[in-house]
Amino acid sequence: MAFTDSSLTSLRVLREVAERGTFTAAAHALGYTQSAVSRQIASLEGAAGLPLLERRHDGVRLTPAGRIVVRRAAAAIDQVDAAARELAGLPEEHGTVRLGWFASAGAWLVPRALAALRRTDPAITVITREGGTPALARALRAGTLDLAVPAAAPPFRPPDSETPALDLQPLVERSLSVAVPSTHSLARAEFIDVADLRGQRWIANPGDERAIGVWPGLDERPAIAHTARDWPAKLHLVAAGLGITTMPATFAQLAPPGVRVLPVRGGPAERRRILLARLPQRPPEPVARLAAALRAAAIDEGFPA
Repeated sequence: MAFTDSSLTSLRVLREVAERGTFTAAAHALGYTQSAVSRQIASLEGAAGLPLLERRHDGVRLTPAGRIVVRRAAAAIDQVDAAARELAGLPEEHGTVRLGWFASAGAWLVPRALAALRRTDPAITVITREGGTPALARALRAGTLDLAVPAAAPPFRPPDSETPALDLQPLVERSLSVAVPSTHSLARAEFIDVADLRGQRWIANPGDERAIGVWPGLDERPAIAHTARDWPAKLHLVAAGLGITTMPATFAQLAPPGVRVLPVRGGPAERRRILLARLPQRPPEPVARLAAALRAAAIDEGFPA
C-alpha cells in the first residue's frame, strides 16, 4: 500500500498515540483494543517505509518521520472534520482555540482569563481540558491543542526534548506552601520550619513517583495517609484534619474554612512556575488573543513571573 492510500482512521490513531504517549492509553481513549491500535500503526509504518514511533520502556515517542506525519495528519484531520461540520449545516470554527491546562492554572488563572476574553472577544470559542505537563506537551505536538498552560519545577527544564523546542513563556512563579488543618500544631505560627515537616501524614497524588503533595525536600520516607488528584478533595481532607499537603501559594485564596496555607522556611526555596506553551510558529489571531488574556490575568492578580 502506498502512503497516499493510508486511511484517515490510521492517521487518527497515530495522532492519538502521539498525544497519549502509550498504545494502551490511546486504545482506551479511542475505545479500541491495544492490538487494533498496534495493527493500525504497523500498517501506517509499512506504507511510510519508515518507523513513525520509537518504542521505549516508558511509552512511545515520535521519530522525525512520525513528527512529519503527525503535523500533516493534524491538518488533514481538521479539514475533514470541518467538511463534516459544513455538510451537517453546523457553523465553522475559525474562532475556536483549544487550550490545555495544568490543575494549578485551572483553579484560578484560566477561568479569569476566559471570563476576560469573553468580554473583549465574544466571537472566540475556547475549548479546554486539564492534563499533566507531559500530556500537554504531547498534545501540542500532535495538533490537538493550540495553547497550553503547563507547570514547571526546578531546574525548570523544557517539558520534553523533542524538536522544534516549544515556545515557553513564564506566567507565574511563586513559592510552594503547605496546607495544614487550622487545628494542627503547625498552624499556630506564621510559617512552618522545614524540620517540623518530619513525621507528618501527607495527602498526595495517587500513583505519582514524585509524590506530589509531599514536601520535595523531605529527608525521610513520607507517610502518605490519603491520595487524591482533585484539589478541592485534597483541601477538604486537610480541613477534616486527615493530613497535610503541599500547594502553590497562589491557591491560598481557594482554601476552605479550617485550612491554613503557610510558607516553609529553613531549607532550600521550592519555587514553581506556570508557563504558557505553544509550537514555535506564528499563532492565529484567536490563539494570540487568548495568550494575551492569560498574561493579563496573571498580571492583574499580582502574580507575574
